[in-house]
Amino acid sequence: MIQWSDDQRELREAVLPLGARLSEGHLERDARGEFSRELWKLVQDSDLLRLPTDEKWGGLGQDLLTTLYVLEGLGYSCRDGGLSFSVTTHMVSTGVPLQRFGSEDLKRRFLPAVCAGDVIGAHAISEPEAGSDMLNMRTTGRVEDGHLVLNGNKSFVSNGAVADVFVVYVSTGAQGSPFGVTAVLVERDTPGLTVGKPMSKMGLRTSTLTELFFDDCRVPLENVIGRTGSGFLVFDHVMKWEVLCSFVVNVGEMQHRLERVLEYAKSRQQFGRSIGSFQSVANRVVDMRITVETARRALYEAALKMAAGEDATVDVATAKLLASEGNLSTAIAAVQTFGGYGYMTEYGLEQDVRNALAGTIYSGTSDIQRTRIAAMMGL
Repeated sequence: MIQWSDDQRELREAVLPLGARLSEGHLERDARGEFSRELWKLVQDSDLLRLPTDEKWGGLGQDLLTTLYVLEGLGYSCRDGGLSFSVTTHMVSTGVPLQRFGSEDLKRRFLPAVCAGDVIGAHAISEPEAGSDMLNMRTTGRVEDGHLVLNGNKSFVSNGAVADVFVVYVSTGAQGSPFGVTAVLVERDTPGLTVGKPMSKMGLRTSTLTELFFDDCRVPLENVIGRTGSGFLVFDHVMKWEVLCSFVVNVGEMQHRLERVLEYAKSRQQFGRSIGSFQSVANRVVDMRITVETARRALYEAALKMAAGEDATVDVATAKLLASEGNLSTAIAAVQTFGGYGYMTEYGLEQDVRNALAGTIYSGTSDIQRTRIAAMMGL
């Protein structure tokens, strides 16, 4: 069990009142599919976005585990799942690869504004045809006169409608080769880049989703993150961070949901007794607790291995499966426990189901995670 220091606990406790403020009006924003710039400013003022960035660039210089611990607190206190998702997407899509792989010049130009949230970041990986198969993506980048010239399009870009910068993964070499992918930072106003209209979606509606279109979009080679051909290495690092940060927020949401369901099961009376006294309901609540604790343990154990420099590929994939599918199952269990009230929009539980379903798809579907684990087992 991890023993958290007083400083770490203080950072986490500071985010709890922020989450309460971010939750105000979340059901109405969800219905409108609205990303709130005003609430983003609150996030900026809290310094939450600065957590994992080095102090040299204006960050707080916190390690991976501390960052996860604080983000779990965000999930526990904030009911706007879409906004929380935009926060983690911004942190891991742009700040994490810039700090780990960016040149000093690239960091100097972009990292202070990214970690402050003055510019919003997104990454463009998925494509209409390739999906999660990034080694066979069709968006290309050719080197020409000191530039990388991009052509193609990307789909399902989270934060896309509001992002100022995009980390774009493009094919620059042989199809199917891990050395044929390059990551490059593209500014929104770069000629040849067109940002599509926001896409309406089932859940996480307060986080925007768009397509990107590249038509001879010329980006200076100085904007390449790492070096040409090292994009798969960047991607692998970023996706591990994305899974851990995004789904530890879900663990916080699951913990809050569990406590809410437990209180309801104790107080709701049917047939002259609390519904929690019925074994079927009690078993459901117990299963929720086991699911939350299992997901939390898996995420932090994977983070410990990453922090130690060990290969955490299977651990991260396993944690992603447990957390994403656990988030969905506990959301459905909450609706079932609340019955007709759980089905009503005003209680926010049906929103939890819609949001949770997305987690079994983004950051690599559940099928992809199982395929990855099977491959590591030699199957």
